[in-house]
Amino acid sequence: MRRSVRTPVSVTRCDSNLCECVYCFARKTHGYLDLDTGLGFDTQIVVKVNAPEALRRELAAPRWRGEHIAMGTNVDCYQRAEGRYRLMPGIISALRERANPFSILTKGTLILRDLELLREAAAVTDVGVSVSVGFLDRELWRTVEPGTPSPERRLDAVRTLTGHGIACGVLMAPVIPFLGDSPEQLRATVRAVAASGATSVTPLVLHLRPGAREWFTAWLARHHPHLVRRYETMYADGAYAPKWYQRRITRQVHEYATEFGIGPTAPGEHRRIPAPPAPHPDPATGTAQATQLTLL
Repeated sequence: MRRSVRTPVSVTRCDSNLCECVYCFARKTHGYLDLDTGLGFDTQIVVKVNAPEALRRELAAPRWRGEHIAMGTNVDCYQRAEGRYRLMPGIISALRERANPFSILTKGTLILRDLELLREAAAVTDVGVSVSVGFLDRELWRTVEPGTPSPERRLDAVRTLTGHGIACGVLMAPVIPFLGDSPEQLRATVRAVAASGATSVTPLVLHLRPGAREWFTAWLARHHPHLVRRYETMYADGAYAPKWYQRRITRQVHEYATEFGIGPTAPGEHRRIPAPPAPHPDPATGTAQATQLTLL
C-alpha cells in the first residue's frame, strides 16, 4: 500500500526482537532506513503506529479491487512489539469489514490472541494462516532462532487454530543444510507437523541474501566452524542452495507428508499417526494460549 510508507512511525528499542533469527532475510531492509542489519536489527524495530487507519483508507479507495493481502512475508507481524502496539486487531478488523482476502505467515504464537477475529474474518472472506517451523532440534532453535517461541509451542498454535476452524499450514522453513536436513530430522519434523493437524507442509531451504548472509556466516563460524567451508561451496553461486539440493529436500518432505497423510484433503483426513499429544492448556479455558514475549 503506497501511503503506508508515509504513516507516522515509532522506533522501539528492545532487548530482543522476535525476528532475531540469524538467517532472517529481512535484515537487509533495516539498511534502507540507515539502521544496522546486525545487532541493530536485533534491538530496534520500526513500527507504523497508524497502520490500521492507513489500511482502512486504502481499502476504501475507489481504485482498490479487493486483492489478496499477504502479511508476514517480510517481517513477522506477531513479533514482540505487537504485544505493546496491538496493531493486528485493527488490521484484521479492517479486512473483515471489507471482506478482503488475506493471509498471515508467522513464527509467533501471539496470533492466538486474535483467534476470534480470525474466525469472524474467515466467515466472510478467504483467510490463510501459515506457521513457520523448520525443525524440532531444541539446541539449534535456541542458537539460530533466539527469542522465538519453541517449535513445539508453534505447533501447539497450529493445533489450536485448526481446532477452531482456521485452516493452518506449516512452512517448513528454513531447512538448514548440514544441521537440520538429515532424513531422520526431516521425518520427525513432518510427523510432528502432521500431529498438529496442519493442512499442508511446504519445505523451504535456507537462503542467504546480502545482510543475512554476513550475519549467518559469523554465527556459523562461532558455533559450527567446521561447516564454514561447506557453506561457502554450497552458496558459492548466490543466495540459494543448488537446485539439486532443493529438489532432494522437497522430494523427501513430500514422501514423509504422504506417509503421514498431509495433503490437499480435509484436516486430519487419512492420517496414519497416533493421536497428537495435548497442547499446553490454559487452566481456565482448556485451550492453548497466546505467548507474549517480553519486549523490554
